[in-house]
Amino acid sequence: MTKSVRLTKGYDINLVGKAAKSISPVVAAKTVGIVPSDFRYTKFKVAVEVGTEVKIGSPIIFDKLNPEVFIPSPVSGEVIEVRRGEKRVLEQIIVLVDSQQAHIRVPIANPNSLDKAKVTEQLLKLGVWSFIKQRPYQNIANPTQNPVNIFVSCFDTAPLAPETQFVIAGSETAFQTGIDALAKLTTGKVYLGISDENTYANVFTEAKNAEIVRFSGKHPAGNVGIQIHHIAPINKDETVWYVSPQDVVRIGKAFLEGIYDSSLVVALTGSEFENPSYVKTVVGANVETLVNDNLKTGNNRLISGNVLTGKTIEQNAYLGYYDTQLTAIPEGNTLEFLGWLIPSSERPDISKTYHWNWFNFFGDPEYKVTTNTHGEERNFVVSGEYEQ
Repeated sequence: MTKSVRLTKGYDINLVGKAAKSISPVVAAKTVGIVPSDFRYTKFKVAVEVGTEVKIGSPIIFDKLNPEVFIPSPVSGEVIEVRRGEKRVLEQIIVLVDSQQAHIRVPIANPNSLDKAKVTEQLLKLGVWSFIKQRPYQNIANPTQNPVNIFVSCFDTAPLAPETQFVIAGSETAFQTGIDALAKLTTGKVYLGISDENTYANVFTEAKNAEIVRFSGKHPAGNVGIQIHHIAPINKDETVWYVSPQDVVRIGKAFLEGIYDSSLVVALTGSEFENPSYVKTVVGANVETLVNDNLKTGNNRLISGNVLTGKTIEQNAYLGYYDTQLTAIPEGNTLEFLGWLIPSSERPDISKTYHWNWFNFFGDPEYKVTTNTHGEERNFVVSGEYEQ
């Protein structure tokens, strides 16, 4: 029997600019960038230098503490820049994309016939291991550790988040193979969190070697941390791993095809895109190629990720390593008469203090938001909370 969890708290921020369910042709990136700051608490060494020729799957940087864990090149090409900042802190490695793409290849294998060591070896050889993350700390999983469970959240409730089932359509076999591989990496279970409010294809509901848990409720019901808490909370000295659905497909293809498949479906979302939609590109693609002529004129903010947890980037920057969404909203650098004092229907509000949406019996409308914080940055002084 499938377990169900109902969340009674939360809030869905309904924004203008949801991606239409159509995937544009492959957007050929001119350059790709690996940004070490995308990886928490990991110190890297550079495996290449300017002028190095790389293939898809070639090591670009590797973990100082676990040298077998590396970040692979998403493309074939030439390393044209190793950018460092103050105190020689590594900031970016940029690869110029070749017209012809070649892969590092390993023998194909069926993960069901392999043990944990062989599954780990296959993923490490191709660099696909870097897509498995662990909690606590949200950094790349340590291959020498044993996770008590592995979690995959099959839906995302963040504002304008891509629809997972649409994104991985056509990759059902690779998704199941990825689940089979993950099941070999833990003595516990692989949990798939799905939304109780959506109708899912069999790729999720009938997945083998995994336990299905249905969630209902508002954001952050789709956050993997919330799902871990409600399914099997982490105890002291325990570690759990988690993987996103597109990365489960990537893991599956490492066994089915013996390659690192760096392809990625990205949702272009937000009010400042002319045509919010999905595009197919590669991990770490240059944002300028993705945006192309789709961005409206004006003073806009580009966010790699969603408006709650994403990172502000420039148009000449690179998509975050784990991001599958690019959001564009107006900058909020204009003054507003009386600011937050005026009740408004154009502002999301959990308590409905500042607008009249409690008259709306048909749910919240779509909001066009800016980055305006309605006041200068200040510190929050929370009195008595620790004592309480």
